[in-house]
Amino acid sequence: MSFEIERKFLIRSDDWRRLATGRSEIRQAYLDTNPKVSIRVRIRDNDKATLSLKSSSSSLRRLELEYSIPTLEAEALMPLRHGDVVEKTRHIVPYTGADGGAGKALAWEVDEFSGANSGLLIAEIELPREDYPVELPPWVGPEVTGQGQYYNGALAMRPFAEWEQADRRERVQTQR
Repeated sequence: MSFEIERKFLIRSDDWRRLATGRSEIRQAYLDTNPKVSIRVRIRDNDKATLSLKSSSSSLRRLELEYSIPTLEAEALMPLRHGDVVEKTRHIVPYTGADGGAGKALAWEVDEFSGANSGLLIAEIELPREDYPVELPPWVGPEVTGQGQYYNGALAMRPFAEWEQADRRERVQTQR
């Protein structure tokens, strides 16, 4: 059985951009979300698709089941979604830490949202266990793990563009 242990953060600066080693374009839609589970279809780089089920949880650890499906079938599922399609560019950003790699290197994922969520940047780090120590890069800002509005399923239903103007301004300024 597969579990995801992930922490989420806002971005403080664009310094991560020079460290990025890869990127992919992602479109995803939520077929169902409820207090227990979300069902998502995702298309990556227009040629790989998955169907995922994720448990809802207030902890860092969530059940995640993911299955490869044909891209054509994923495209057919997209119109069955609830809310908007979430569009983003995912950047892979390795970070070895201030000690130059003597610690444990982890690959961060920086999601740069577009479409209805344009202007939002979120850094995520997947961990091998909940108590795994993480050295935060200097470009990482406040932690938003557990804050529901920053999860993709919530962004599909209430995109960043619809957040109150004052709230949006505060969030974007906090990122910098």
